[in-house]
Amino acid sequence: MSERELLRRTADHAADFLETLETRPVRPEASADELFATLGGPLPERGSDPQSVVDALVDDAGPGIVGIPSGRYFGFVIGGAVPAAVAADWLTSVWDQNAGLYAGGPSAAVVEEVCRGWLAELLGLPAGVSVAYVTGCQMAHVTALAAARHQVLAQAGWDVARDGLAGAPPIRVVVGAKRHVTIDRALRLLGIGATSLEVVPVDDQGRMRLDELRLGDGPAIVCGQAGEVNTGAFDDLDAIADAAAEAGAWFHVDGAFGLWAAASPALRHLLKGSERADSWATDGHKWLNVPYDSGLAFCAHPDAHRAAMSVTASYLVHSGDDRERDQVDWTPEFSRRARGFPIYAAIRSLGRAGIAELVEGCCANARRFAALLEAGGATVLNDVVLNQVLVRLGDGDRTREAIARVQQDGTCWLSGTDWNGEHAMRISVSNWRTTAEDVERSAAAILAAASVPA
Repeated sequence: MSERELLRRTADHAADFLETLETRPVRPEASADELFATLGGPLPERGSDPQSVVDALVDDAGPGIVGIPSGRYFGFVIGGAVPAAVAADWLTSVWDQNAGLYAGGPSAAVVEEVCRGWLAELLGLPAGVSVAYVTGCQMAHVTALAAARHQVLAQAGWDVARDGLAGAPPIRVVVGAKRHVTIDRALRLLGIGATSLEVVPVDDQGRMRLDELRLGDGPAIVCGQAGEVNTGAFDDLDAIADAAAEAGAWFHVDGAFGLWAAASPALRHLLKGSERADSWATDGHKWLNVPYDSGLAFCAHPDAHRAAMSVTASYLVHSGDDRERDQVDWTPEFSRRARGFPIYAAIRSLGRAGIAELVEGCCANARRFAALLEAGGATVLNDVVLNQVLVRLGDGDRTREAIARVQQDGTCWLSGTDWNGEHAMRISVSNWRTTAEDVERSAAAILAAASVPA
């Protein structure tokens, strides 16, 4: 079989999967033991025909594939993938460019610079921001906070690149009590431990209480949140920007999904003040609906960003031209996938209006979910300002049991969380495929699961 025939057959497998999303259960249909039995075995001694390898992979892995691209997948905050981005992602694999250096993929470098400008405009960021294309918001935080660490220590007269952290002035990091765990891990990876954190209490929606915000003097970073992971709530970013400016602190925004509200004229007011931040982190694989993995870090201080990330070696071919961008100077990775192509394709296929429609449609479906579940006797715990719905079905134990039944049923998939000391169901509507019918069908399944006697 030729490469062309192999790729065509693979495309047919992919189309078969997508075309059956409406009828297949969203949950996986095989246990770990069953998957090890079909996918495992001894190390192959000899190679196999590529066609048989792909066919067997489809057959053997299929029962363990979750219907994440389905319009009825509401777990965590996971978007779908629009068709143009999927196709561009396939081309990214075929082209196999090393996007670390301009010399390893000129088109990859240019596309990522073009997207930098488009993304800044879409997300309401300053036109001159720098960008890093990374694996996800976790590494976007690492990248942005590395730039923050460099800058705040430099302002205190300390060169972290030369002298490291031993003996450096302490950095205070001010965070909300409902911050995402990736903030803490990013700081830990950067050598900033838990004792450096000053945790600000939050209100009942998870928003930082500004009356408790204290920045003071000395090197400081304050992390605001655009979209709390359970409620979708936004910190008052404008007030945090005021406090950061007064104290000379670096202001970082965790906008893993909420930053995309800026693309919607109806929702961008939620981000007032975000444009005044020093850095931002978000995901393309959430609300831009591009395939995994796709994270983005932006920085309003390109010199600090580059100083925190750049590297040189005698054997590398550095371009030395700002228009011939070496990505190795902006990301933690040396070699990496050309993640800009799927982002480029998604933006070109949707346009500004299409991205706004995607975001607004998800939010409308979240409100529909909340209304249907409340009408069925559930308690909605959050103000549904975005795409997140936080629900309790009786008490926490009954909610946990209902979640397990919903997951087993397979109509839809969602997960749980602990909120204010008791278990709750969390629903995230982040996929371009989700329709009103998907929501109605899923809400009925959730209410049916909740009605089963304990």
